[in-house]
Amino acid sequence: MLAAVGSIPHVYANNEPASRLFQTPQSSAQLLSAVEGTGDLTSVPLALHIVLHPGWKTYWRAPGDAGYPPQVDVAGSDNVADAQLMWPVPHRFELFGLQTFGYGEEVAFPLMVTPEVPGEPISLKAKIRYLVCEQICVPQEGDLALDLPGGAADPSRFAPLVNRFASLVPKSGERLGWSVDQVAVDQQSQLVIDVKSTGEVLNKPDVIVEGAPHIYFGPPKVELSADRQSARLSVPMERIGNGPDVANSDLILTVFDGDRGMELTARPTAIVSAASISSWMSILPILGIALLGGLILNVMPCVLPVLALKLTGVLDAAGRELMHLRGAFLWTSAGIVTSFLVLAGGLIAVKAGGASVGWGIQFQQPAFLALMAIVCLLFAANIWGLFQIPMPAFVGRVAVASEARVGNDHAKSFFTGVLATALATPCSAPFVGTAVGFALSRGPGEILGIFLALGLGLALPYLAVAAAPRLVTFLPRPGRWMRWLKGLLGLSLVGTAIWLMSIIGTQTGFLSVGAAVRGGSDWIAFDEAAIPDLVAQDKVVFVDVTADWCITCQANKKLVIDRDPVADRLQQDNVVAMRADWTNPDPKIADFLGRHGRYGIPFNIVYGPGAPAGIALPELLTTETVTNALDRAGKR
Repeated sequence: MLAAVGSIPHVYANNEPASRLFQTPQSSAQLLSAVEGTGDLTSVPLALHIVLHPGWKTYWRAPGDAGYPPQVDVAGSDNVADAQLMWPVPHRFELFGLQTFGYGEEVAFPLMVTPEVPGEPISLKAKIRYLVCEQICVPQEGDLALDLPGGAADPSRFAPLVNRFASLVPKSGERLGWSVDQVAVDQQSQLVIDVKSTGEVLNKPDVIVEGAPHIYFGPPKVELSADRQSARLSVPMERIGNGPDVANSDLILTVFDGDRGMELTARPTAIVSAASISSWMSILPILGIALLGGLILNVMPCVLPVLALKLTGVLDAAGRELMHLRGAFLWTSAGIVTSFLVLAGGLIAVKAGGASVGWGIQFQQPAFLALMAIVCLLFAANIWGLFQIPMPAFVGRVAVASEARVGNDHAKSFFTGVLATALATPCSAPFVGTAVGFALSRGPGEILGIFLALGLGLALPYLAVAAAPRLVTFLPRPGRWMRWLKGLLGLSLVGTAIWLMSIIGTQTGFLSVGAAVRGGSDWIAFDEAAIPDLVAQDKVVFVDVTADWCITCQANKKLVIDRDPVADRLQQDNVVAMRADWTNPDPKIADFLGRHGRYGIPFNIVYGPGAPAGIALPELLTTETVTNALDRAGKR
């Protein structure tokens, strides 16, 4: 008889290596074995599997401000010398100002049983006691028994679940590629922990501190480096009563980032200054990255139609005085920088309101797309000479007094910069994703500074021409060829408008073909909850977060994902190709991106037995990058 509770059905049959089910209105618990028999094992892998009803949680070994950890008493068992309960990486919970550590939904605590006589049957009798809490807390107590024969230690059907949670138990830093460079107390009486990663980037590191009784350790303030390969965790401390001197205490530190965890024992050895890595001097590298990312945006496909506009302006300006030409390019630069600052202000406001933020999310709104399509058509008509774009009043007040024609040209130049910024936002070019991700994880000052650097980077080519306008004199002299070229450039803007309207059709359901179904029928819809189970089955999972409005995403598909050898690898039996379509707003996808420190797309990540926490790929994919990640993730 089976009762489907949690990710593995709870078992009642006597021939399964599992105990009977202990069940209450709040939770259920069961002992599971990862092997069918004891074999010649000196340590037999079992687990205490707890499934919690919605809204309830249970606790880690150090529960925090309230609660107590699960307990397993194996007294009275046969052929059991010892049983060690292990602790997967927990989550931090906050309720009524209290900080606790534990688990929701389900957890399997690995239970490593040492037999007195290896190879002989084990009869485990366990008295379990654990606490579950929602609005109230309810103790759970019960008796479980599991008999394991002395046959071959073949994997049982519960092995994937037991192994999955065993892989979440904090490891040594060497296995993760992590190290702790410093554990110290600063001048503000904070415990400062400097963590470095030589492998995957850090996203949202956290730390739990144990070992100093009567000392309260609050949630850390996390400061990530520009490349997210290192972080400083500043943990506030409060002495309660006769708490010891932390500088003379051996502390147990559990550093974790998502499902990855490291455990070490350290004693604070130095007093450090209170200098914060969030100072402007410390974020100079990320400002440089943002400047370079903005510059690269100029050659991304989404910005190319705007270059058509600027090229026609250059052609029209050929032969004019250099001061006029310099002014036109300075006004385009002003439009770009102003737009980036407005965008930064909007993101700051949205973030302050508690909503999720991201790079390019405005392209999920049909009204915005319609406006951009209309603007592209108007600029195309302007290129073809059907009408002139009038200068708005506020631009006229700012502009230097000059003839009306010059003012109109400067107005068009300014709004060319605005359009360049608007069309650049769905592109996550190299370095742009890094800069935007860092900015959106920080405060208003950093967001403004980094977006200003992005704007200056996008404006650099225009500023260069403004600084040396004589470069235009190298262009061919005006002639009939200009009419044909202007016609082609106008057509590129019309094509952009058609592309934008096609996205509206997909979003509104008028067009049925979207990003989620292109690339063959082997792709499955994004389901983050299914990834750990697939990995436990030795599957490699390739996740592609994409959208119809993301041109870089489409380029990745055409050039890499949908072409052999990558397409062939994604169709293999041990590979699951999972596509997350972000054409329309989807909070689950936004949360998934945020947990990986990403706020824009494309985003691709590969999971597998060799990389249960995932291998994040760069924005621009190459065949070698993808195949190498698939190989690494597939290794045990």
